[in-house]
Amino acid sequence: MIDQIFSAIAHGVNRHPKVIIAAIGVLFVIALYGMTMITMDTSNNVYIDKTSPEGITNNHYTETINKDVFVLIIKTSDPTSPAVLNYMDRLEGDLRQQRYISGVSSIVDILKQENHGVLPQTKGEIDALVGQLPPSAREIYLPSNVLVLMEVDPYTGISAKLTQTTVLDTVQQVVDQSNPPPGLGISISGMPAFHAQLEATMGSQMGVLIGAAMILMVIMMGLLFSYVSHRFLPVLFVGLGLTTAMGIMGLAGIQLTLAVLGAFPVMIGLGIDYAIQFHARLDEEARKGSLEDAVFMTITRTGPAVMYAMLATSLGFAAMFVSTVPMIRSFGLVAMIGIMSCYCVSLVGLPAIALVIHYKPKAQTPKVCYAVGEDACESLPPATPRKKSWSYSQFLTDSAVKIAKNPIPILLIGLVIAVIGFQIDPLIPINADQKDFVPSTLPAKIDLDTVTNILGSTVTADYYIQGARVTDLDTLQWIKNFQDYELSHQSHITSATSIVTYIMAYNGGTMPQTQSEADAALEKIPESIRDQYLSGSTRGLIVFTTTNLQIPQQQDLKNQLQNDITFLDPPPGITLSPVGDFEVFTTVISSLVASKDEMTYLGFAFIFVYLLLVYRHIHAISPLIPIIFIVGWNSVVMYVLGIAYTPMTATLASMTIGVAAEYTILVMERYSEEEERLGDHIAAIQESVSKIGSAITVSGLATFFGFSALCLSSFPIISNFGICTLIAVGFSLFGAIFVMPAVLSLMGGFTEWLEKRKHQYQAGPEIATKTGEPGLN
Repeated sequence: MIDQIFSAIAHGVNRHPKVIIAAIGVLFVIALYGMTMITMDTSNNVYIDKTSPEGITNNHYTETINKDVFVLIIKTSDPTSPAVLNYMDRLEGDLRQQRYISGVSSIVDILKQENHGVLPQTKGEIDALVGQLPPSAREIYLPSNVLVLMEVDPYTGISAKLTQTTVLDTVQQVVDQSNPPPGLGISISGMPAFHAQLEATMGSQMGVLIGAAMILMVIMMGLLFSYVSHRFLPVLFVGLGLTTAMGIMGLAGIQLTLAVLGAFPVMIGLGIDYAIQFHARLDEEARKGSLEDAVFMTITRTGPAVMYAMLATSLGFAAMFVSTVPMIRSFGLVAMIGIMSCYCVSLVGLPAIALVIHYKPKAQTPKVCYAVGEDACESLPPATPRKKSWSYSQFLTDSAVKIAKNPIPILLIGLVIAVIGFQIDPLIPINADQKDFVPSTLPAKIDLDTVTNILGSTVTADYYIQGARVTDLDTLQWIKNFQDYELSHQSHITSATSIVTYIMAYNGGTMPQTQSEADAALEKIPESIRDQYLSGSTRGLIVFTTTNLQIPQQQDLKNQLQNDITFLDPPPGITLSPVGDFEVFTTVISSLVASKDEMTYLGFAFIFVYLLLVYRHIHAISPLIPIIFIVGWNSVVMYVLGIAYTPMTATLASMTIGVAAEYTILVMERYSEEEERLGDHIAAIQESVSKIGSAITVSGLATFFGFSALCLSSFPIISNFGICTLIAVGFSLFGAIFVMPAVLSLMGGFTEWLEKRKHQYQAGPEIATKTGEPGLN
């Protein structure tokens, strides 16, 4: 069936090469249109599934209380001077007149409310009123003696994209034209500004990563692929495959995330591998006969071999779908789309363009073969002895033979290191803090760090309260008890703020004793403050400020708070749920811990079943052994280098399974072919490594060059992932070239032993008849 499909493709390309090229051209135009539809997602939805219970609660909280607001950070030597406050009053008035802005609040509004609607104009009056404010109110709008904050609220219901573009531009324009007093500086912060800057940086990074990967491909092809004509054709078709994949992304509505951004060099690194194999085989076959025959042999012989390797790699990416972290699933999906697009475009496009341009191989015959697949490299001349000249191909062959004759030592060493890796893997830290993923030069991150330096820790543990009547006295009293209990029992919690905090502040500092007292105090609270902690009468928010905790420590705190909530038993109908970054990133850690191992085991299972179904031979399981070793080796290197698991490096094991499977399967395929021809497993190993060892090395170097572009990213999450992938590719090459011969030697020896035993058993009765001895039982 497979042979018939590829034969039909080969005949189609030979008969209609120009039609194939035209079809690829049309596909390219459609893909360009699809690329214009790509959107970015930097929200918490890339970390937590919005359809999960946690995601639904978090989105509800975001829509009702934690709105995307802009925070103007106003830096001045005296934030409560009349000149500064009058300037802020004018700025508020200008901002309120703008479209899509529902409200603006700052210390100015609170001072006006406390002064009968008039802003005080003397320093003495201002200081007196500020001194009368509740401490929690001063902390929000007047956090230090050199900094004051202003909050700008967009309308509820408008899209995040509109908030990050039109509204942000409007706010920036008003600020630029506001004519501030001398010595006063303003920067725009808040999550909309952060995400807008992050998306802009991601857009520029996409161009840098793709451009760097393509340039590295050109350099690599120039250095290592010079023996063929038109050596840069693989780069062209990888570019077409990548464009096709991005077009599919746009048309399918797959959004660009940090993880997807890192998938592009992965596509290029793997896609160039496939294109090199087709080009190398085409060049080899073109030396033997007509170009049409070369096209036919390339598609029918190398096409299936590379397809099997590509499908094995895809299964490694498919294992990522088990993860509960959306950005990991999107990475796997986009990577699969990318490598399949590169394979398909190269399979038909490269032979078709060879026919159109009347491809002719260079005159000289190469001494090293870079092609894979059945009957490849038959045109190579017999090797001629040289005077002690070093040859990489001969080095691989000699090494493979030595390893094949003594397989146990290398397997034991590899196994020991792998076991150590699996043992220390749980000790590798997990980092799910978004602040550590973005460039340190991002202006919004700098603003956040500035506020943190002034205020101290800005880490909070937010809890969303839902119930029939959150403002009922018994619920308010329970919230008060809960806050007091946590402050006295959790050393990491430094303060607790909720609507109860302000009710007490506007009730003379005491807790109301009747519902009417609570309602009266609630009415006195400024709307700008009330809306931060209360939505109607059915939803509220408790904000626990903590010391500067790392994400794993936040996870421990969340578990303790959940246990305390159960112990303190909220009033009937009242529920509390962790929300915001506190919930999202602690959930990501739990998800990474669970899904990381699940992805690895599922990847192994996929490859195992795939090999058995495709090859149906005992040799089929041989690629699994070096792959298992490589996954363990990766953990050792990550631990030694101090690289933490992130939503991207968590995919390393399953991605390694796919990449390593390609190289080990190619070695196994060639070994099976040579073993059937020669009938001796040592000779088969020698021939297989001799014929495709260099090809696999070039493929690995191509992938290595493509992946190395990841290291150029200014995003730490991507650059660290790049380092890990380069290590994984290096180990994959080592496993295919040096570990696979040892595995195949044991497999081959075991197979020969079984065959010998089988023949002895079958020959036993006959021998017994002739010699008069008892037959074998």
